[in-house]
Amino acid sequence: MISKRSIAYSSILAVSLLLKGFSGYGQAIELSLQDAVSLAVKHNRALKSSGIDIAIAQEQRRVAKSLSLPSASLGGQYAHYFELPVFFGFGETTDKNKIPYGRFGGRDQVSATLSVSQPLFNPAAKPAQREAALQEKASRASYSFKEIDITAAVKRTYLGLLVLNERLKLQHESLQRNEKALQDARSLLAQGRALRVDTLRAFTSVKNLEPDILRLNKAIDVGKLQLVTLIGLDSLQTVTLTDTLAHPGQAALPQESSLYEEARSNRQDLQQLRLNQQISEEGIALAKARRLPVVSLVGQYQLQSQARNFKFFDASWPGASFAGAQVSVPLFSGNSNLAKIKQAKLSHQQSGIDLTDAYEQLRTEVRQVIANLQETFERVHTQEQVKETARQSYDIIQYRYQKGVASRLELTDAELALTTAQLNYLEAVYDYLAASIELDRTRGKQ
Repeated sequence: MISKRSIAYSSILAVSLLLKGFSGYGQAIELSLQDAVSLAVKHNRALKSSGIDIAIAQEQRRVAKSLSLPSASLGGQYAHYFELPVFFGFGETTDKNKIPYGRFGGRDQVSATLSVSQPLFNPAAKPAQREAALQEKASRASYSFKEIDITAAVKRTYLGLLVLNERLKLQHESLQRNEKALQDARSLLAQGRALRVDTLRAFTSVKNLEPDILRLNKAIDVGKLQLVTLIGLDSLQTVTLTDTLAHPGQAALPQESSLYEEARSNRQDLQQLRLNQQISEEGIALAKARRLPVVSLVGQYQLQSQARNFKFFDASWPGASFAGAQVSVPLFSGNSNLAKIKQAKLSHQQSGIDLTDAYEQLRTEVRQVIANLQETFERVHTQEQVKETARQSYDIIQYRYQKGVASRLELTDAELALTTAQLNYLEAVYDYLAASIELDRTRGKQ
């Protein structure tokens, strides 16, 4: 017999496990940049949808193959006649000008039919199969390009969060410096060694930083939500970034011509456009094939019976079968076939224009990517020097201020210049890393 103490212990254990499960759900997931990319490739919802497009294209290939495969159907029919069935040509009639008829058979009739058809010549089969195969390749190319796009978006979002964290850290450091300056100004004012305007200026500097810190915190929250959404996790899940923002090294700038050729060969979106052009060519062949005759082997086996009062088990079940060839020649379809051929030709013309336009846009994109990469790296190098100069200037002025040589206004200006230089450096680093990500995307690489 189970004791009350055992029941109470089991209840407490179940509740503790349940609470542990809820607390575990609220824990933040630690993510490196590589982890974020890997999770996005596996769980991103847009990629999952694109993967379903591939599965749909595969099923369409099976549909196209069925045009060359045999088909079979089984049918049945039951009919109840309220009067006996009529047969003309024999029977009794009182009018010589009318064809005689008679009523024979059973009121209940049933039949079962098995029909088989095997296409011998179907001109639409091969173009349909080639078109379906190209559609599957286009779906896979679309998936690959979307995967590269999502990978680039995850990297940009992750790096953007790292920059925001660094900006928040710098703003807190600036806030600490300004709060220390405010305390010093108040102390000097109380001693009669400073002006009230210095205290007001220091107080204003402190209060001006508080909205920036609040804005950065909100931007980090929104950025993490964007990252979680890109990865494909639940929006309530929190994440913690484990990577840090490092000073970027200089990457070798590719030649414009070589980058263009590499992108033209590797870009999956261009591959998809080329496949679309081939698909439209097969569409023309398929539309023309619909105007040609179709030859098939057909066969049928039928069982039929008639009975009275539903006594089919006692009735006869004679069978009949035949085999032969069937030819179907389309003569006129309301000009729909002609319209489909013109439609396919227009689609082929459109795909050619889209491909040419994509190549021209690629040239512009390649030039822009190289220019951004060069400009951002030079800006990183310049801003790094400016940041170090601002740091040295602030240290010198702070030393002079402590010795009573420099004024509070000079120290405030130096602190503002240092914070601005640090923030500009972070912005330059992010722009350079984003340009590097865009370079990989232009190349067609993750």
